[in-house]
Amino acid sequence: MNKKTITKIGALLCFSAFFMLGSCKKTTKESNEKEEAKKEEQKKVYASDVTPFFNDWRLILGDGSNAGHANNFEHKDFFFTQKDGESNWVVYKAPNGGDTHGTSNNTRTELAQEKKWYPSKANDKLTATLKVMNVSTTGDARVAASYSVVVGQIHSADGHENEPLKIFYKKFPGHTKGSVFWHYEINTQGDDNSGRWDYSTAVWGNDFSVVGKEENTYPKELEDGIALGEEFSYEIEVKDGIMNLKFMSDGHETKTFTKNLIVSEYTTSANIPKQTQELFVPIGQDGVERKSAYAGEGCFFKLGAYNQTNGKSPEVNKNWCSGAETHKGDIQKQYKDGNYAEVWFKTASIKISDASVSNEGYFTKND
Repeated sequence: MNKKTITKIGALLCFSAFFMLGSCKKTTKESNEKEEAKKEEQKKVYASDVTPFFNDWRLILGDGSNAGHANNFEHKDFFFTQKDGESNWVVYKAPNGGDTHGTSNNTRTELAQEKKWYPSKANDKLTATLKVMNVSTTGDARVAASYSVVVGQIHSADGHENEPLKIFYKKFPGHTKGSVFWHYEINTQGDDNSGRWDYSTAVWGNDFSVVGKEENTYPKELEDGIALGEEFSYEIEVKDGIMNLKFMSDGHETKTFTKNLIVSEYTTSANIPKQTQELFVPIGQDGVERKSAYAGEGCFFKLGAYNQTNGKSPEVNKNWCSGAETHKGDIQKQYKDGNYAEVWFKTASIKISDASVSNEGYFTKND
């Protein structure tokens, strides 16, 4: 064998060894990456790990889609978990504009309890600890719903499908603190529901009726309000037809309220509250409630971020149509400039008595 041939064989052997070494390194790297990805997946925390009760609920996302039971589920735009300090939180996020669910004008990322219960038979309870991280940066200050998000509800599944309870958070642009208030919506008498209206009660700060005098002019800053990122809790208990509400937050007075859900106090025009006469009656929402209120109707709890700020013109309805920026439904543009609602839930629990629950499964068509 001559010297030239030996040199070629040596070069070939060196190349082969180098190639094999490189392949081994590549295989080892790929194996390590797969192992790391597997470990990350195992460490992943889903919303159902934080609030493990998703078999009782269905999840609607901020694009109007129904995600069903949210066990081991996340969506990067609307529903995921976030670590803050020692706690994991469930994040619910909804833009000002986009595809909505049912007949609503508003987007939501929200859980709806899957089975309905009856107030007159109830011994039912929903509790939650949360913080609101963002409300829309745009809207018409004269419109009561602007800059607000609903973080908890009781909804009727029957009749007009109205809402005996909505819990709001609202903060005007430039303000440090926002308001927490709750609404009772009448269960309108008769077949025509166009006259329905809400009555708003302040918890901390103002109620729904406090608005700006001009489109971009805001009321004075609150003394007793809740800041973005400030934790608060609510408890909703319905027992034998009576709704009991409790609101708690460190550094704030605990507030409690009671409302009868099966005997109405709004059965005549003379009973319509002054707040409603000023806010709803001028736009034709001047109905009265049936005497039995929500008795005999199946109800269900809701929880999440139901964004009340939308892009519809205030000329349509000065209480609910905010005229906010929606970037023609482009979600990422809305998220970039703050035109969305975002709510973080630390804990949530539900207790439903067997006597009050209907075995009928449903998902409300309108809301």
